[in-house]
Amino acid sequence: MSQDDTHRAQQRENADPEERIRPVPLVAAAITLAMVLFGVGYIFLSEPFGNAALGDRRTVADLSGPAPAAAGAAVDGKALFAAQCAACHQATGQGLPGVFPPLAGSEWVKGEPRVLANILLHGVTGEITVAGKSYQGAMPSFKQLGDAELAAVASYVRSAWGNQAAAVAPDLIAQERKASDRTTPFEGGAALQALAR
Repeated sequence: MSQDDTHRAQQRENADPEERIRPVPLVAAAITLAMVLFGVGYIFLSEPFGNAALGDRRTVADLSGPAPAAAGAAVDGKALFAAQCAACHQATGQGLPGVFPPLAGSEWVKGEPRVLANILLHGVTGEITVAGKSYQGAMPSFKQLGDAELAAVASYVRSAWGNQAAAVAPDLIAQERKASDRTTPFEGGAALQALAR
C-alpha cells in the first residue's frame, strides 16, 4: 500500500474522541432554579393545611362515629343503622338483590319483635327467605351494642321505608339477652320460625 493510499484511508476515518468538560446549558440550569424557587415560595406562602373549602370538612369527632348513649338519653336508631347496617342492607333498606335481603317490607322486621331482637343479638347464617326470595349468607351478631342501642335500631327499621310496626323497647332486648345462652348464629329461617312459636 502506497503512502497516498494510506493518507486517503486516514482521511476517511473519524477523529479520535476527546474528553472535554461540557457544563449544563444555562437555560436548563435557569429553568431548574426557577422551579425550585417557585416550590419553596409556594410552601412558605400557602396555608399549612390547604384551603378547607376544597377538602373534607369533617372533624375528628364526626369521623369517630356515634358516641355511646348516656343512661336515660335517647339513642338515634337511624344513625346506628347508618353506621352498623347500611353497608349491607343499604340506606334505602332494599338490600342487595341475591346477596343481602331487604328490610323494607320484610316479614322478619315487621313480625314478632322478639324474633328481630334475637336476630340482632345472635345473627343468622344459612338460607333465609325474605319477601318470597331466598338468600344464602351470614349476618353477624350485634350483641356488643347495648340494649337501648339495639332497641333503637330495631325500632328504626320497623318504622322506616314503609314499614309500620310498633317500636321495640330496650326491656325486650334485655329480656331476650338474658333468656338465651346461645353463642352461635341462628341456622337460617327455619331456626327463626321455631323461635317465633
